[in-house]
Amino acid sequence: MSGDIQRRTFVSHLAAGGAVFWIVPRHVLGGPGFRAPSDTLSVACIGIGGMGATDVDGMSGERIYALCDVDARRGARSFGRYPDAKRYEDFRVMLEREGDNIDAVTVSTPDHTHAAAAMMALRMGKHVYCQKPLTRTIGEARALERAAREAGVATQMGNQGHSWEGTRQIREWVEAGWIGTVREVQYWTNRPIWPQAIERPLEAYNVPSTLNWDLWLGPAPERPYHPAYAPFAWRGWWDFGSGALGDIACHAMDAAFWALELGYPTRVVPESTPLFEETAPAVSRITYEFPARGSRPAIRVVWRDGNLTPPRPRDLPEGSRWPFGDSGQLWVGDEGSLAAGIYGENPFLVNEERHKALLADPPEPRYPRTEGVYKEWIAACKSGGKAGSDFSLHSGPLTEMVLLGNLAVRTAQVLEIDPQTGQVTNGTIPEEYVSPVYREGWVL
Repeated sequence: MSGDIQRRTFVSHLAAGGAVFWIVPRHVLGGPGFRAPSDTLSVACIGIGGMGATDVDGMSGERIYALCDVDARRGARSFGRYPDAKRYEDFRVMLEREGDNIDAVTVSTPDHTHAAAAMMALRMGKHVYCQKPLTRTIGEARALERAAREAGVATQMGNQGHSWEGTRQIREWVEAGWIGTVREVQYWTNRPIWPQAIERPLEAYNVPSTLNWDLWLGPAPERPYHPAYAPFAWRGWWDFGSGALGDIACHAMDAAFWALELGYPTRVVPESTPLFEETAPAVSRITYEFPARGSRPAIRVVWRDGNLTPPRPRDLPEGSRWPFGDSGQLWVGDEGSLAAGIYGENPFLVNEERHKALLADPPEPRYPRTEGVYKEWIAACKSGGKAGSDFSLHSGPLTEMVLLGNLAVRTAQVLEIDPQTGQVTNGTIPEEYVSPVYREGWVL
């Protein structure tokens, strides 16, 4: 780290002049293998446009040592804000050359490159922050979970709602019994807000001069450039993204996965508009059935995208608008219901009088509050602890659970799942849907 380098330089100057006046304790000077918690992290950022720019800025209190993006135009803002950072197009080259100078890595690329970039950093012993969904496929998620455990570093997925106040309130309110026993959770979203349910385009386009298309493709199968893929619309293509479910469910389903300890479902039932070979459907409804676990009963979770919305809650006051927004979540219990935003933000009891009573006498906070997804991860990097959305403990299993819905949709079949292992037990899933084969030159 930069602090270690400065201290070593200082001591060497003193020694050269014969002016060493006292023995400084090791916790002040540091030494081989020692990292003081107060040291500044040296961070490399992969994918620095769009949400990636937000992730770079989230590290701004540390040392932004290197920046990498395959699109100079998209990366221009971050390159300009951190002019002293080393610049790269290929994260593989960056990590190979700068590995000794880097402590931590952020990955904010399209979904299909998450696993390759995060895995390389983990194998080098670097702390890793990766945007959601953690991976595009279940096999990649399981590989990162194993690698994170073996590396023993701090990891965090960018589902920021997990670190927010609302998610903790939801769990505390539910555990305090304000809606009784939860039987069902409903989700809805206005996604996709990009084209889906389309065939591969046939028009010929020149690759923009600022974009390295080969590096953008990364491990995905080769295809000609088209603006239907990059820079924004890649989420709807199975080779690059994971549709509306992959985009939003790692936010939306996070609070229930954590608070209700959902684990793997036993059954996933897909419904959708017509299927296309290469893109996700325009609209889908996916029902997950989770078995009883410990003292909680079985739970039904229903996902809706494409602007589908759930039925009006029974305890919603007459005249109240429903749904309250174009995306959200609804927890249904024996004694009432609770609603919140898609990130778990701004939760409220649907029954107004009951909500007033809750605000007048809220339960004692049981779960530690954080300063946000970035500071939480940075603190874990420095302390040797775990962040809330750690790959092996939380975000990997969450991503696996979410992506089972895509397997059901893509294969158009009801999936029976082993709730202990997450394995499909009633049919054959194409292997490339679970563990994709990477293009030559790319490895997991």
